[in-house]
Amino acid sequence: MQSATNLPVLWNLSLRGSSSRVQILNLKPRKAHTLHCLRSEGHEEFENSQENLGLSSVTKHKDIWNLFKEAQQNILFLNKQRLAAVEELEKLKKQKSELVERINQLEAESQTVTKKADKSSLLWELLLRIDSMVINGLIGIEEASSMRNLVREHEVNISEFPLDVMKQEDAEVLAEIRRFPTKGKRNGLHVIHICTEMAPLVSVGPLASYITGLSCALQGKGYLVEVILPKYSTLDLDEIEGLREIEADAYSYFNGQLHGNRIWNGVVSGIGVTLIQPLYNVSMFSRDKVYGYPDDIDRFSYFSRASLDYIAKSGKKPDVLHIHNWQTAIVGPLFWDVFVNQGLEGTRILLTCQEFDSKCLVPPEKLELCGLDPASLHRADRLQDNTNPQVVNILKGGIVYSNKVVIMSSSCSEGSTLYHRSIPGLEPTLAVHKEKLFFAPFGLDNLTWDPSRDVYLPENYSSKDIRGKSICKVELQRRLGLVEDASVTIVGCIFSDISDVDLESLKSLVLSTAMIDVQFVIMLTNEDQKIIRELEKTQDEIKGGNLKVVTENNEVVSHLIFAGSDIMLCLNFHDPVLQVHLKALRYGTAPIELNPQTEASGHFGTHEQEATAQKFINSLFGSMSLSQALDLIKNERLWKLKIMEAMEKDLCCDVHVSAYTSLKNL
Repeated sequence: MQSATNLPVLWNLSLRGSSSRVQILNLKPRKAHTLHCLRSEGHEEFENSQENLGLSSVTKHKDIWNLFKEAQQNILFLNKQRLAAVEELEKLKKQKSELVERINQLEAESQTVTKKADKSSLLWELLLRIDSMVINGLIGIEEASSMRNLVREHEVNISEFPLDVMKQEDAEVLAEIRRFPTKGKRNGLHVIHICTEMAPLVSVGPLASYITGLSCALQGKGYLVEVILPKYSTLDLDEIEGLREIEADAYSYFNGQLHGNRIWNGVVSGIGVTLIQPLYNVSMFSRDKVYGYPDDIDRFSYFSRASLDYIAKSGKKPDVLHIHNWQTAIVGPLFWDVFVNQGLEGTRILLTCQEFDSKCLVPPEKLELCGLDPASLHRADRLQDNTNPQVVNILKGGIVYSNKVVIMSSSCSEGSTLYHRSIPGLEPTLAVHKEKLFFAPFGLDNLTWDPSRDVYLPENYSSKDIRGKSICKVELQRRLGLVEDASVTIVGCIFSDISDVDLESLKSLVLSTAMIDVQFVIMLTNEDQKIIRELEKTQDEIKGGNLKVVTENNEVVSHLIFAGSDIMLCLNFHDPVLQVHLKALRYGTAPIELNPQTEASGHFGTHEQEATAQKFINSLFGSMSLSQALDLIKNERLWKLKIMEAMEKDLCCDVHVSAYTSLKNL
């Protein structure tokens, strides 16, 4: 039987397995004791090593935990950096997207403008090719008239016309036009201008920009407008798109015989243009100047007759023949005495008078040159001059024989009392024909004065989107050194001439108004050093630098003043030269009269059409003082509505539309 002392050993060793236990049982007691001691020492060493191992493990765990926390912090930092980078990337993507969208928008607008221009150009190329077909005898007048109506009716789909066909002969173009379906209708009248100037081809006076501006505005309203001009040797032919010569001579009557003319067709600013070039009287329009020659009556009588002969032969049936000044006024009597029964029974005549020149006084025999009968026209109620009965007055004939007459503002720029000084010898005629009269301001050159495409502005704008006006204001402030703030009201002034009285009124107004945080910009286009010094002195008196005087004639600054100002001070609204009040309206700037004039009473002052432009301006801004306008501008909603209405109004075009409409109803 085993002793009790051996039991722990045996119990410990029993854990090692049965073979170890058998061996222990065979040991002697001493050896077993020795083994027990060794085992105890080993166990203690084992426990010590385990303890040391535990301490090392804790240290390692701490190190690992510290490394983990440090790594975690680094990860959090990197994550923040990543999020910031992602946010910045998204911001850049958004900016890129907005930029791409803006580029696409601009490209779309550009393409739209191009398509519109291309559509107008193609429309006129087709219509002018029809003229060529008639002159060459390919089609008759009746078919030509039907085909013109067909082309006009399908203007919306005109861009689908195969362009390669346009490069072919008239016969191929004719075949393609005949494929148009016979349906649809175009609104608006067909107007033909017979005139002596058109921008940018030939420009001497205000007639050139008036013709182009009015024609573009009318076509925008659905009218079909074309222009007939002499083919001057000084014409800028590079401005004509698709210029081509009709390969057949068009004959016209002059001085007892027929004369051949070469006809040229093309498109200018989307308007169909026909040029007439005399073959026999070559020198008539091959000169350095447009006007100013002793034979001007002969030259423009020839052109007027040749224009009517061309219209009749080509089978055109316009609703209105629009003639201008004395140079083409003879078209009036020519039309009613010679041409009205040549397929033009439905046509009416409108005369525009921009100037009243005594050069239109000629001996009665001159009427024979273009086929008129001097005996029947040299009468007091027709062409006989009211002052000198020995001569005939060509412009008087235009007034008598036209259905309606539009008198431009420069002809009566200071009110009706100036009619007696501006219209030599024509007062009785105008009184007799007062029911014909319309009065219009000069139209603006839409190629130059249009905020939606003004090349001098940093941002274009229109009545549909006026946001660009604020950008123009800040640019004006930056350029002139004013405080840059789009919320500040700017009052602009552009003067070509200013009297001492006007100057004192202006100085007083500026000094009293600039104290209420209003910026003034005054541009002087003259070189009166006394006035310049006075204004510069006033500029120094204004605190805060709220007055800037511009003495250089800078085109960019001029356009920026119209675009960046909220209010435009005008000496008066009778300004045929600078037309400040009309430009202000176009650019969304309120015109205010510095020295309002009472309407003078006179021979024609009560005619309701004369005051059309004045009434419109007064209905919006003109009857207000500057202080009243500054109060009104605080009502942003009402002010914006007035500005938009002003920008959308084309006073010159509206008067002409009224005149054309009245012709249609005759």
